[in-house]
Amino acid sequence: MRQVVLDTETTGLEPSQGHRIIEIGCVEVIDRKLTGNHYHQYINPQREVESSAIEVHGITNEFLADKPIFKDIAAEFLAFINGAELVIHNAAFDIGFINHEFLMLQDSPGKVEQYCGVLDTLALARKKHPGQRNSLDALCKRYGIDNSMRDLHGALLDSEILADVYLIMTGGQTMLSLGGDNASEEITGVQRLPSDRPSLQILRASAQELADHESRLDAIEKQSGSAIWRAQ
Repeated sequence: MRQVVLDTETTGLEPSQGHRIIEIGCVEVIDRKLTGNHYHQYINPQREVESSAIEVHGITNEFLADKPIFKDIAAEFLAFINGAELVIHNAAFDIGFINHEFLMLQDSPGKVEQYCGVLDTLALARKKHPGQRNSLDALCKRYGIDNSMRDLHGALLDSEILADVYLIMTGGQTMLSLGGDNASEEITGVQRLPSDRPSLQILRASAQELADHESRLDAIEKQSGSAIWRAQ
């Protein structure tokens, strides 16, 4: 199964108010393994980025001035995601913006749902952890994923982090395939142990250690009246 973990950054919060996408980041997952393939693009939105948005992602109007506009990257982006299941945190936000961009094109391809399935990891996390904080940062903390580089939001970095969160949250592997059957593999998250691993060695207490343990329990009972380790 091919999945694409996706994130966007935008000029503001509402496409209905004319806000646009300024960054797209995607990482590819096939059969629950990160392949190393990704798509990343900054986009000139042909409008000003709101100051409140710049505070979140740090992407300035000056930086975007020489970047391509969406219509020039739309075909390449659609080719990358076509046929995949998109894995997105708070999917309604990103899908809303992507559909807005598609529908503004002269030769509109339609909506992204015509080409891709969509899995919302925010909805998945809320179902798995009801009543708890389920932001991407909160999930990183919960699952022990290093997000120390995430001082500001960034589409590619956030999609890479989300890939780890999603795979660990759903009990799978995050293994980066570096290409080829004989290529080395770098573990980026959790890897299940092979079923043919050797049995763990069992170390049993010696007679002297058992005797010392009983003596210690005797002392506890004498002092407190009981030792819970001897309770039946």
